Amino acid sequence: MKTGLFFGSFNPVHIGHMIIANFMATQTDLQEIWMVVSPQNPFKNKKSLAKDHDRLHLVRLAIGDNLRIKGSDIEFGLPKPSYTIDTLTYLKEKFPKRAFALIMGGDNLGSFHKWKNYEQILANHEIYVYKRPQYDLGDLTDHPKVNILEAPLMQISASYIRQCIKQGRSIQYLVPDSVFEYINNTALYRS
Repeated sequence: MKTGLFFGSFNPVHIGHMIIANFMATQTDLQEIWMVVSPQNPFKNKKSLAKDHDRLHLVRLAIGDNLRIKGSDIEFGLPKPSYTIDTLTYLKEKFPKRAFALIMGGDNLGSFHKWKNYEQILANHEIYVYKRPQYDLGDLTDHPKVNILEAPLMQISASYIRQCIKQGRSIQYLVPDSVFEYINNTALYRS
């Protein structure tokens, strides 16, 4: 089974994330999408992150009953910070019959050469890239393992959503309804 790995902090998950996940599940040859909640991205500050299981819970709420998309905690038990190559190596051992591919934005492809063991990732895995305006895709656009896609994009950021929550402004329609209800009824992102 060809499984697309959509890594992210998902802090919180929003409709932009879900549009990308659904696009990859329905308009590519990927048979399943795993939204992998990253405990700590080596390029991001851990302080602003909600707890790992809270973010995973929100991802699972957002997915609902979609059988092609799953929320994954696979990185929770791996060493921190999370490096994609280590996660891929672990997944290959645990699920040898699956072919894992990466899903990333064009901003990440442009800096992909900075990733740990990026050559090994490219040698063994396909990469599905959704273009992002104002970002240079870099030198890998013609690589045979790189698929550049025109996915629908939303100009929404999780940091903007967190800022709205702290300021008491509505985030309705920026996040899936189930996520909106959960955040509205808890103290998540308010302190």
